Amino acid sequence: MLLDTASLYFRAYFGVPDSVRAPDGSPVNAVRGLLDFIARLVQDHRPDDLVACMDADWRPAWRVELIPSYKAHRVAVETPQGTPDVEEVPDTLSPQVPVIEAVLDALGVARVGVAGYEADDVIGTLTARAAGPVDIVTGDRDLYQLVDDARGVRVLYPLKGVGTLQATDEEWLRGKYGVDGPGYADLATLRGDPSDGLPGVPGIGEKTAAKLLDAFGDLPGIMAALDDPAAKLTPAQRKRLDEARDYVAVAPKVVRVASDVPLPPFEPALPHAPRDPAALAELAVRWGLGGSLERLLGALAR
Repeated sequence: MLLDTASLYFRAYFGVPDSVRAPDGSPVNAVRGLLDFIARLVQDHRPDDLVACMDADWRPAWRVELIPSYKAHRVAVETPQGTPDVEEVPDTLSPQVPVIEAVLDALGVARVGVAGYEADDVIGTLTARAAGPVDIVTGDRDLYQLVDDARGVRVLYPLKGVGTLQATDEEWLRGKYGVDGPGYADLATLRGDPSDGLPGVPGIGEKTAAKLLDAFGDLPGIMAALDDPAAKLTPAQRKRLDEARDYVAVAPKVVRVASDVPLPPFEPALPHAPRDPAALAELAVRWGLGGSLERLLGALAR
């Protein structure tokens, strides 16, 4: 089980009241919400391995170099070259992230992030390396591109907390979007994604993109059809795709998650007891983690 950790703690932050506070008055709604999420996931799915995948760089320079608008609207502070820009995050969420990291470390839940890469890329690499089935838990539809029935890879997309999860497999993807996992990356490239600053091909929306992919197989097939006068493309589609050649040439590398990230050594096995009980006890008191931590410890111990 691979957790898109930032996606989940953002959801916890907005789903758990701000009134959930530590003894000193600091907000811990994201911390406690995430612990409850993980407890429920462990209880319901009993994964052999559990990895909290982290955004060591939420806006990698290599993606920005290809498409400068990539996540540009989320930048709060630009930093010197070589260091990640600072993402716009609610004031009361940022201080909770180090607490989350410390609690996961004390529990012994593997936490993996790699400089220059997003959590999505860590997830893509771990999925590519996996010998058995993989459940990816994320509120980010970009990771639909990893769905692969033959390898048992699915996305568990939270609809309401993590108590109600949409199990996304190829059948669901075809029913919703008319594509399989790899086809979703091509669909996203054509359609674009304003939330990530990806412009897409102007005038090619989701339905048109799905029809083009159905007709020509994949993005290279569509672009080959553009150069074939006999191919069944409307004049408007030809014009739009032709004008978007530069974008289409670079966008797939931005949209597709990496599968070759150089990962550090780590122990993925689901812990059944805390790695550092003393540190965890101190964190529990300091941050008032109460029932949320107890529920997770109970789920891990089973």
